[in-house]
Amino acid sequence: MEGVPIRGVLFDWRGTLIRDPDDSWWVRTALDRIGRTVDESEVVDLVRRLQAASKVQAVAEAQGGADCSADLHREATMLWYREADLDSEFAEALYALDREAVAHPLFEDVPESLETINALGVRIAIVSDIHFDLRPEFAQLGLDRFVDHFVLSFEHGVQKPDSRIFTLALDLLDVHASEALMVGDRAARDGGAIDVGISTLLLPTVQGPLRGLDSVLDLIGPRPVPST
Repeated sequence: MEGVPIRGVLFDWRGTLIRDPDDSWWVRTALDRIGRTVDESEVVDLVRRLQAASKVQAVAEAQGGADCSADLHREATMLWYREADLDSEFAEALYALDREAVAHPLFEDVPESLETINALGVRIAIVSDIHFDLRPEFAQLGLDRFVDHFVLSFEHGVQKPDSRIFTLALDLLDVHASEALMVGDRAARDGGAIDVGISTLLLPTVQGPLRGLDSVLDLIGPRPVPST
């Protein structure tokens, strides 16, 4: 990357800009949505069943392309829930929870980082394997003004690590691969950007409120101050 200024940053969403709550939180919150009170042993059992069902071959195969459309995502997820022997009311509550902003806690350093990158004149794309539109949530947070394009898998019928989703982001940002940086958290998905020639930063899992996006700013480097 030395000698080639970064003109565009591609950000993954889940796990990179927002924290994915743990399995127990999902189960407890979905149960609360339908007014069910259970003891801790039942929560542990439901989590165990969901984790075991996710490893069933048919479920794993369905999840592999689930984010290529909203319909595929629902079909794959409901297959998973059936394998876990969830009743329909709980399954629907759990599925609906994924669209709620409360399930997408933002890392605290994200707003300032996006604002800084935007102020540096670097274009930003959100490149996410997702089955619903993220734009309203970004707008609600006041972050949409820093994002030039949203490249969402369900809108294009392709998901990471397929090179096409990264190429599409580059085309929309009007930047060459050598001028771009992909920022994500999963080598198996976000690492696909490397095949397109995009330098890629994979962030490790963190426990605190900050994501460590200062490392992105370090890679972008200082920009020349415009002459007045």
